Amino acid sequence: MPHAPDLVLRLAGACGGAGNPAALEALLHTEAVALCDGGGEVPAVLQPVCGAAIVARLLIALVGDRPGTVLTVESVNGRAGLALRQQGTVLAVVSVSATAGRITSLWIVLNPAKLRHWHHA
Repeated sequence: MPHAPDLVLRLAGACGGAGNPAALEALLHTEAVALCDGGGEVPAVLQPVCGAAIVARLLIALVGDRPGTVLTVESVNGRAGLALRQQGTVLAVVSVSATAGRITSLWIVLNPAKLRHWHHA
């Protein structure tokens, strides 16, 4: 898995459980941007979310502390990213871009139609 897998592993750890906003912010560039794609099927933020503190809170809300889910590091579009699964069904996939050891952008796919191929049989 190319592209900062250690950084993405730390991201997964900081998102896990109840989430650790301070640890997440330390991984994010101060001007980090997150884009969500709910496809009109699931609730999602419609505008880009900017700034480390706000992006950290968004990540915790979307992938942190969800009973019965597992957050894993996986290859997403050829880069290390995250997948949130519940009983084999993927609820979210997060693609990560980074520069100089800090995460600069995240694409959070929540759209069920785009996640179908991620589900385990």
